[in-house]
Amino acid sequence: MNDKKNNEKKNGKPSEHRRRQAPAGAERAPAKPGLEVRATAAKLLAAVIDKKISLDGMLDLTHGNPAYKALNDADRGLARAILTTALRHLPRLEAAIASLIDTPLPEGARALQHVLIVAAAQILHLDVPSHAAVDLAVEQANRDPRNRRFAKLVNAVLRRMVREKDEILAATASVSPVPDWFRKRLAAAYGAEEAERIAEAQLVPAAIDMTVKSDPKAWAERLGGKVLPTGSIRLAAFEGSVTGLEGFDQGEWWIQDAAAAIPAKLFGDISGKRIADLCAAPGGKTAQLIAAGAKVTAVEQSSNRLARLKENLGRLGLEAELVGGDLFDFQPDEPLDGILLDAPCSSTGTTRRHPDVLWTKGPEDIGKLAVLQERMLRHALTLVKPGGIVVFSNCSLDPIEGEKLVAKIIGDTKNVSRVPVDPKDWPGLESAITELGEFRTTPAMLPGDDKFVGGMDGFFASVLRFG
Repeated sequence: MNDKKNNEKKNGKPSEHRRRQAPAGAERAPAKPGLEVRATAAKLLAAVIDKKISLDGMLDLTHGNPAYKALNDADRGLARAILTTALRHLPRLEAAIASLIDTPLPEGARALQHVLIVAAAQILHLDVPSHAAVDLAVEQANRDPRNRRFAKLVNAVLRRMVREKDEILAATASVSPVPDWFRKRLAAAYGAEEAERIAEAQLVPAAIDMTVKSDPKAWAERLGGKVLPTGSIRLAAFEGSVTGLEGFDQGEWWIQDAAAAIPAKLFGDISGKRIADLCAAPGGKTAQLIAAGAKVTAVEQSSNRLARLKENLGRLGLEAELVGGDLFDFQPDEPLDGILLDAPCSSTGTTRRHPDVLWTKGPEDIGKLAVLQERMLRHALTLVKPGGIVVFSNCSLDPIEGEKLVAKIIGDTKNVSRVPVDPKDWPGLESAITELGEFRTTPAMLPGDDKFVGGMDGFFASVLRFG
């Protein structure tokens, strides 16, 4: 018996029997209030960072993560806030934690690292009682056999973080808030100074923008918003659901980022023209085309997304010909007047609302998506009549998915030319139009003020004429 005790003391581990008994008692103890939401946040954070799983999918209330779905509404809201904040500030949070630990955590302590990041996000950036963030992180460590031995370390590190919050925020402010691979690509495309502005801009959650069927000025007055250079309305911060706002039930408007509203406007007058939207769901751009008077065919490969598109158009009281299937199989009865191709992309321009993108995608994804986009654009150009227009767009900040792709197609394809966008037609967004007349927005554009959040999604759009 003494040998067993001595062996346990030497190894720092209880016997097999005692290891089985102690955790069982801990598991039967009721969880502290707030523990499950923090544990869920740490679990989902690990899935994003370590397994490259999309956050949107895990937060889906129908098919999402079971632990997240089991939370009540308030806890789901807190979990979302923790996750999005942690992902926006991840490199700085990691730097803050590293600065408070003398010896780096072992490779096998990834789960503990996620617990610390979740707690640090609350302490440094969220309006959550710091003592709760600390106590619940320590409780998480104690309940996990892998992390129990680090519980005192968690307590010490996080309590020090609470005490030195201002100093830590100042010390980590120089750390880029985006992954190194993305920072380098931004700098190569936009220069170091603009790259830094874009990286900082993604720390601010996106504003709520909407597109209205008509009279943006009147609707801005009704809803307490302001009209943007895109014709969109930006709402001031408010509490509640957008579905409760005036005009929602009547289908007078739909939520759409200001930058996403640009491509459909680049056709000019399309009244009576036959236009196809080749990647149509969820339907914001389709709705714009219909509202502008076009006869629209909306093509969508996903049956679930097509159903959502139909539902959205139904609320808006708008009609289009809906086609389910692969856009490469789409062949209209006769050549069209125009095509809108808002192609699937890396989505690096949407990190204000989807901060997981930078941690679930990498350079290899950008390259693969650019190849797919090129195929899509070449096919789209075969569907329009001579003189027809193709508007190509996506929400990537990378020139490989934008400027370079279009330049390649113009360079090796007969009868295809660029139709330059005139900056005079876009007052307030002149800086978003390149020398070649293409649109390039970034999250650092559209400055905010005391009432309205600034920024917009990063978007690329180019107008091409066939024949």
